[in-house]
Amino acid sequence: MSHGLLLAPALVVGVAHGEWDGPANGDRLSNVQVIKDGALAWGDGVVTWAGPAGDLPPEVGDVRQATRVKGAILPGFVDCHTHVPFFGWRANEFEARLAGLTYRDLHGGGGIYRSARLLAGASDEEVMRFCRPLVDEMLAHGTTAIELKTGYGLSVEAELRQARLARRLAREVSQTASVTLLACHAVPEGRTREAWVDEVCHELIPRAAAEGLADAVDVYVEDIAFTVADLARVAETARANGLAVRCHADQLGHSGAAEAAVGAGSRSADHLNHIGPAGIEALAGNDQTVAVLLPVSTLFLRAEPPPVADMLTAGVAVALATDFNPGTSPCLSVPEVIAVAASLYRLPTLTAIGAATFNAAWVLGLQERLGSLTLGKRADFVVLDTPDPAMIAYRPGHNPVLETWIGGQRVSSRGPWTD
Repeated sequence: MSHGLLLAPALVVGVAHGEWDGPANGDRLSNVQVIKDGALAWGDGVVTWAGPAGDLPPEVGDVRQATRVKGAILPGFVDCHTHVPFFGWRANEFEARLAGLTYRDLHGGGGIYRSARLLAGASDEEVMRFCRPLVDEMLAHGTTAIELKTGYGLSVEAELRQARLARRLAREVSQTASVTLLACHAVPEGRTREAWVDEVCHELIPRAAAEGLADAVDVYVEDIAFTVADLARVAETARANGLAVRCHADQLGHSGAAEAAVGAGSRSADHLNHIGPAGIEALAGNDQTVAVLLPVSTLFLRAEPPPVADMLTAGVAVALATDFNPGTSPCLSVPEVIAVAASLYRLPTLTAIGAATFNAAWVLGLQERLGSLTLGKRADFVVLDTPDPAMIAYRPGHNPVLETWIGGQRVSSRGPWTD
């Protein structure tokens, strides 16, 4: 269907971003526009009207010929932090943490290194067969755009292989998918941190850029991983090769990574469980770096929650994502992330929707095309099984998405969805 018109009891247009340039923060993030008895029209895959049904211009469509849905319509979710593609699960590490071990305890012989071994031991076809159903399941939960990361290669050739697999997956799935080269995820066994950063800057990033394998480069700044100085150096190399910068920041302890991410021109600082006042001030004082919050990871690791209320009050732009990975956040549902964010972070549902749509699209550089149901943007949206978007947060464990649409085409359904 290249053209269409739906009527809904509630239409969540999304963040009302107007004329300002940058991610939404403060009042702008909380100003998620909801229209009662709304109409959504599209033509050639892009939105041509999103507003009250009673105000629908006749040249756009005729409400008498529209299809009426039972639930609210929302912008499609944008999952801006995942660790797909990977191969295999690590459930026994979860059991070990329940028995008292920590993420740090498991890092040396398990964790990232274990996922690297699992990936290395699988053929390309085995990896694709493992990942495609997972991405399809994300689609059924309303994810219409995703980030795919490397980081389980831990050598130049293995990282490039994972990036090629990510690009292949991006071509084969329905969602818009960008690829991030998590060049510095863990120090490869038998190497020094300094030597690996040299190799990343001199070989890995240039080769990935030349082959068109990545859209961004990510660095995990942590005392068991890489330093803020490494971030600065990798960021400089990434920018020189035309790639955006991302940063895993202040997850296990305070490192000053949030403010370093701002200084490096990063599109995001992710996790932030141990962000300090200087980091909050830096994030609030810029219009480029988004705080990507990963509440299921916080819950799964029983970690200290980040100071979300302080961040919002200060004017930090926040996004939400799943951090979908086999070790610390085996959750691929953005609705579940919204539910956890509401209970764990006290994040209002509409604010969470804005964080998981427009701001998440901004992190991936897709804000001009995705993230809200505004004129000229692609008609990516979900139809809920309820007219009340607050039910997303109220019913954790329930998938509220009846329909997922991309470019005006229905790509996932568990209907019935119409009156």
